[in-house]
Amino acid sequence: MSLEKYHGIIPAFYACYNDDGSVSVERTRAYARLLVNKGVKGLYVGGSSGECIYLEKEERMLTLEAVMAEVKGECTIIAHVACNNTQESCQLAAHAESLGVDAIASIPPIYFRLPEAAIAKYWNDISAAAPNTDFIIYNIPQLAGVALTTSLFNEMRKNPKVVGVKNSSMPTQDIQNFLYHGGENCVVFNGPDEQFIAGRAIGAQGGIGGTYGVMPELFLKMDELFRAGKVTDAQPIQHAVNTIITGMCSTKANMYAVAKEIVRINSGLALGGVRAPLIGLSDDDLPKVQAVAKEIRDTIKKYC
Repeated sequence: MSLEKYHGIIPAFYACYNDDGSVSVERTRAYARLLVNKGVKGLYVGGSSGECIYLEKEERMLTLEAVMAEVKGECTIIAHVACNNTQESCQLAAHAESLGVDAIASIPPIYFRLPEAAIAKYWNDISAAAPNTDFIIYNIPQLAGVALTTSLFNEMRKNPKVVGVKNSSMPTQDIQNFLYHGGENCVVFNGPDEQFIAGRAIGAQGGIGGTYGVMPELFLKMDELFRAGKVTDAQPIQHAVNTIITGMCSTKANMYAVAKEIVRINSGLALGGVRAPLIGLSDDDLPKVQAVAKEIRDTIKKYC
């Protein structure tokens, strides 16, 4: 089984809203087109960057339908389908398979601390709802409150549709651990954008990240240099990216509100705000966001 379609830069797709806060099909399609035209490997739809826990099931379906209508067949599509109950998660999984996505993904259930057997059943039930589609585990313990353990991963690998992990834990050694225990035909994505080069160096075959969407050119360039064995040339780009990310997190607003405003400034594409209870931009935030947007343009000009 070839997993090459998962190797590369896969932005975590932002939720796109109309001015009234409803999900925008038009803006979703326009943003998908923007990213694909920049040369990304694929799109990760409906995850943290997609504000998934604040959207209704039908809104998540609508978003995925819009993305697939625009770019199906042009890039790899991974649909995050987890809800905090099995029934709706399975409905989203079946819907994603019906649209022809390449893979579905899921965090574990949040809030209650479930035993590993319950988490495995939850994931396997979701996978069974999309039996012809690859399944990727999303490990983000700092938000989900549950970490993917080696024992749980080994149990999940008994399911032949489980092909890998989107690893957003901070220790890069977790990537190495999942690759080792995953064996052949296993893909592990670097999650933390600030350590993209480190994650690739320890074995991640690609990356899925929440800030790729405002500066895909920089992550594509780092990946290109890494593949060419020019890690030292990629390091200053990583340093610049990390400075940009620090700037994106320096406002009172949620980072995705900042990201969408950067897309509007640099690409002319309005994506709307963020879904409450996430905090949107205030007038005081705008000078900082404008400065970060310029920093991105200048960095792309310098390195790309």
